[in-house]
Amino acid sequence: MCVGVLHRVLSVLTFAFVFGSLALGLVPTAQAQSVPKSLEQGGSDAAMKLRKNSWTVGVAGGQLSSTYMTFANELAEVLDDGDNLRVIPIVTYGAASNLDDLLYLQQVDVAITQADVFDYFRTHRTISNLDYRVNYIIRLPVSEMHVLARNDIQTIEDLRGKKVSFGPAGSTSSLTGTIVFQRLGVQVEQVLYDNPTALQKLKSGELAALVRVIGRPIDFFAKIPANSGLHFVSIPFSKTFADYYTLGELTNKEYPTLVPEGQPVDTLAVPAVLAVFNRGYRKAESLGSSEATRRLEVLANR
Repeated sequence: MCVGVLHRVLSVLTFAFVFGSLALGLVPTAQAQSVPKSLEQGGSDAAMKLRKNSWTVGVAGGQLSSTYMTFANELAEVLDDGDNLRVIPIVTYGAASNLDDLLYLQQVDVAITQADVFDYFRTHRTISNLDYRVNYIIRLPVSEMHVLARNDIQTIEDLRGKKVSFGPAGSTSSLTGTIVFQRLGVQVEQVLYDNPTALQKLKSGELAALVRVIGRPIDFFAKIPANSGLHFVSIPFSKTFADYYTLGELTNKEYPTLVPEGQPVDTLAVPAVLAVFNRGYRKAESLGSSEATRRLEVLANR
């Protein structure tokens, strides 16, 4: 750009900036509008801090794209009651780490987790007085175990000794998936990739399968194109899983490119729960009120 043209451009920009600044001062203040009451001055800093924190409840949800995080966001919308109750969803590693956060992270008062996670903490982590420290508020919809594999893998047994991704550490699948494979007696080479990376490695042949435990349907699987060379592997239900799991299925209606029509894939499903830690129960006790319970039940049964 020549010097003359550059000078003219700068002159125009300078004029526009000055004119715009002056024009702002000529715009009359709207009299009919008012600032939301929640943003008005509410007292001293100490009083504001006390009021904001007294009935604010932190909910450990999950990964940003997970169904648990979606539920946490919906929870915040449904239960919001201004200064009486404010729910703040928190992005976490997942349901497995949520119980850790509930026990040890000060900002977390409520967590979305699973029955098998609770049992693992009680029996393997041997957390003292866990039944006293944590209470269940309500049972949530189940999450299904999705085992996505290449077409040469036909059964769970075919994965023995092969490399399988169980999602990132702390995610639901990193614990539930591990428990299920242990109970089946199928030893695999476990890796913990994030799910997009795992899918790429599965397509390239670096992985034999990936595991996700999440409510169906989910776009992560539904958007996989036809003829991808991938499919879901069935997990047979038995009395081995009768304690915390139920029978689930993945169908063509939810995943038309991965499940043939009329040939649903059996899998396991695990119930989720909304849990509260006793140290925060005074704040979270309003979640147990009749109106809050009604709203929670409506939300959980959508």
